[in-house]
Amino acid sequence: MTVLPDDGLSLAAEFPVATHEQWQHLVAGVLRKSGKEVSADEAEDALSTALEDGLRARPLYTARDDAPPAGLPGFAPFVRGGRAAGNTVGGWDVRQRHTAAASGQVLTDLENGVTSLWLAVGDGTGLPVSALPSALDGVYLDLAAIVLDAGAETDTAARALLRLYEEKGVAPDAARGNLGADPLGHEARTGDTYDSAPLAELARLCAERYPGLRTLTVDALPYHEAGGSAAQELGCSLATGVAYLRELTGAGLTVEQALAQLEFRYAASADQFLTVAKFRAARRLWARVAEACGAPGSGAQLQHAVTSSVMMTRRDPWVNMLRTTIATLAAGVGGADSVTVLPFDHALGLPDAFARRIARNTSTILIEESHLARVIDPAGGSWYVERLTDELAQAGWEFFQEIERAGGQAAALRSGLVRDRLADTWSARSRKLATRREPVTGISEFPHLAEKPVVREPAPEPPSGGLPRVRRDDAFEVLRARSDAHLAATGARPRVYLAALGPAAAHTARLTFAANLFQAGGVEPVTDGTFEESGAQDVCLCSSDTVYEERAEATARELRDAGARHVFLAGRPAAYAEVDTYVFAGCDAVAVLSATLDRMGVSR
Repeated sequence: MTVLPDDGLSLAAEFPVATHEQWQHLVAGVLRKSGKEVSADEAEDALSTALEDGLRARPLYTARDDAPPAGLPGFAPFVRGGRAAGNTVGGWDVRQRHTAAASGQVLTDLENGVTSLWLAVGDGTGLPVSALPSALDGVYLDLAAIVLDAGAETDTAARALLRLYEEKGVAPDAARGNLGADPLGHEARTGDTYDSAPLAELARLCAERYPGLRTLTVDALPYHEAGGSAAQELGCSLATGVAYLRELTGAGLTVEQALAQLEFRYAASADQFLTVAKFRAARRLWARVAEACGAPGSGAQLQHAVTSSVMMTRRDPWVNMLRTTIATLAAGVGGADSVTVLPFDHALGLPDAFARRIARNTSTILIEESHLARVIDPAGGSWYVERLTDELAQAGWEFFQEIERAGGQAAALRSGLVRDRLADTWSARSRKLATRREPVTGISEFPHLAEKPVVREPAPEPPSGGLPRVRRDDAFEVLRARSDAHLAATGARPRVYLAALGPAAAHTARLTFAANLFQAGGVEPVTDGTFEESGAQDVCLCSSDTVYEERAEATARELRDAGARHVFLAGRPAAYAEVDTYVFAGCDAVAVLSATLDRMGVSR
């Protein structure tokens, strides 16, 4: 009988340990075979991916990629979680958002997995404050946490909720949730201000009588939804939180009391690792603020994650279910205390019952079936995640300091500093979207022109007047809308004929590429029959470089003689006299498609 050694199974123990430098040399060799001449020192950079905020994701992380100690869950710097038990007891709080039109669905949500309610109240876009009692009729307010979002009507809505607690006999220590005051967030969304003086009184009341209620929400969604990066979202949230701390302590609350009155709201996107790192970095940064304020033990940040509206698409909305699932997973792994999953049809209007059920069940499956909450900080210890958390925290802190040097969040909003920084970030990202370096499934990649539109009842217009709201599909949505209007007016979409040259092995890849590209702009690709039979006036040649050298000029000339007005070629630019436009991976697809629709007479 063979007995294993006490130290267990040692894999490859007889082989010498490989060094980082050896790996770099091997990578450089592989890159040279692919035609990219790099030195061993440059090999790792060649495989790195540029992220926003000047960060880079490298292909390999090892123990050399150190980061500051993450500590333990429930202890400063709270990177691994604000509570010692994390979400292991009952999973994260499943929080569903409700507007005026959706108020009747409150009980349905609570009976089917939702554990707290996020109510849009007042401000002309939500439930009237006077209707708050009827909206919460039948709700056990000592069991379900209530989070308000009332904008300029926060004080009125908060007082109404507190009266409701008294009328229903809810013990003050059983009331849980957040009154939703966020004057700076409201200003970021609308450009308007409201009197924040009553908020200090509400905060003092909550601190003294309602230990489970918080007064203020630090909402970072306006900055994310304006196109900001993860670090900018963090920097704005810190500056806003510090502004509220100054106001509350100035009104007589202790630092500890003031810290306990804040809840932070962040976006969770389908960029899984960046989302995980963002929630971990946010806790580290807020712990640093609490330490600087003299209350290091009170720096546990309460976090509410909301799946990103920026990533939600209007076309092929079913894919949004996958995006929100990844985002929810990332928020859970990142340690968010509450998670709101936006329904997949959120971008189209008011969600239907099916969409709301899928949104609820996304969290339920991850908690109950995937057991995601059973491990505290499951990404902790990953060299990549720890390093990304640290780098993102540093970038967020730098932006926070820039805002503070400008006079704080209010001054930075009013001077245009925040708007300009976010606009620069979105401009750079828009270029990636336009060139499809950042692909959007169902929109810029694999679009489906024959898709049956999903129609929903219009939702109330969200507050506006401040920072813009953007979506990743914006530029392509404009193109597709033009095509839809042309279809409605003429009975046909604009068309392009794809001329496949040579055998299938030579043309299939570029034919598929061209078909995807043109459909992303609402241009129908035609591959069957001849050019004359296609009904198109534009044509795109599709084949290999070798076949192009032999046949591109002659074929383009023949097609022009047959009536082609514009000749595209799927491939890198070359010196073919008869070719008007080259389309290739990395070209500005939005510019090419917009010019194509203009030339085809499709109205803007």
